[in-house]
Amino acid sequence: MKNTVLLIVFIGSILTATAQGKGAIEVGGNLGLNLSNVSNFQNDQSADIKVSFNVAGSFEYYFSDTWGIKTKLIYDRKGWSNGFIEETSFDLNDFDPVVQTNFITTDYNLDYLTIPIMANVHFGRTDNWYFNFGPYLGLLLNADLSESNFDVNDAFNTTDVGLAIGIGVKIPLNDQTKLFFEYEGQSGFIDVFEQNNGDAVLNRRSAINAGLLFTL
Repeated sequence: MKNTVLLIVFIGSILTATAQGKGAIEVGGNLGLNLSNVSNFQNDQSADIKVSFNVAGSFEYYFSDTWGIKTKLIYDRKGWSNGFIEETSFDLNDFDPVVQTNFITTDYNLDYLTIPIMANVHFGRTDNWYFNFGPYLGLLLNADLSESNFDVNDAFNTTDVGLAIGIGVKIPLNDQTKLFFEYEGQSGFIDVFEQNNGDAVLNRRSAINAGLLFTL
């Protein structure tokens, strides 16, 4: 019984001592599971979801114990599955060309360096829950297809701009270190294609992240 009481007191003392004050700085890193696709802006047609990953570092400055400004640097793999690319070939027979068109099913892999800048609101009894939102900038690092050797980098815009949101919880490990779990979403505003005569095709990405935070 005594040991149980001491354990409860110990856990309670950690939980009540973890709120950050004005001027505090928190840095961290995480790994995440991405679920990405693209959607059509006007009729919300979605491609098949692609399962991928992200790796991120984060920095937050606290203006008070309840809110701060948070930014991340994310290696972010987006794209979609079971898309297709059109392959056209010509068969010259007695000087009468025969055009053959094949549609190759492929996954689109779009790798970005994503930089969100978000207001981060802390809530809960010990302010260990948080909700953040704000704009992001994505810089395209590479674009490729899983089933083709075509170079498709020139077909895509080199930048992506959109809105990022997230919600998560921090679990104290000691006075300076916390384990965190979060849901993170991104919704793009810019067509992923450099030239597109149809409706805009926009990035969509959800992620489940886990990582560590360190108070400086």
